[in-house]
Amino acid sequence: MIEYWQINWPIMVVDLQQHATMALASLGSALAIAGVIIILLIHREKWLNGLVYFFSLLYSVPSFAFFALLLPVSGLGMRTAIIVLTLYCEYVLLRTFITGIQEVAPALVDVAKGMGMTTRQVFFKVQLPLAMPAIFSGLQIALASTMGIATIAATINAGGLGQLLFEGLQSQQVAPILWGTILTIILTLVCAGFLKLIEWLLIHRWQSVINRRKEERA
Repeated sequence: MIEYWQINWPIMVVDLQQHATMALASLGSALAIAGVIIILLIHREKWLNGLVYFFSLLYSVPSFAFFALLLPVSGLGMRTAIIVLTLYCEYVLLRTFITGIQEVAPALVDVAKGMGMTTRQVFFKVQLPLAMPAIFSGLQIALASTMGIATIAATINAGGLGQLLFEGLQSQQVAPILWGTILTIILTLVCAGFLKLIEWLLIHRWQSVINRRKEERA
């Protein structure tokens, strides 16, 4: 293990960077798309359910098959991997986002409307902050799923830590398989830690705003 690292660490660092780029770019793209969908269709439940069903069908497609289907369109490399991983993330994010927003107590929404808030203000100032734990829970699930599926992207020359796994399988060496697994786990834990930190900061800020408004009214 140590000897393999000493010899191959520059290549392994590049694989780690490529893996992080694929996973985070996919998660960020899926988050942006999910945000736009939710904002535009928050009051059109049939449309949202239809999109969730559509992305659930895409999520059920095996990653090997999905990569193969896109190769004639986007070719070999990281671009195809990011497209596929984004579509996989989209199902998880949409489902958890919608669930989190729908679980906000209707009474709170009615109170906000009674105070004169517009529909957009109710969404951004009431529903979205209260749905924050569910949203970040979805991000955590999507992150873990994407990190794992991204290893398969090595089969289409997208790079990443999957190259270590396939190298180990082809050469029947344990060291690259172990390093690929360990680095994937470490990368996932580090990114999950950053997500937790961002969640804490946002929730803390939101609570501070609420407390300040209560003090002003008092």
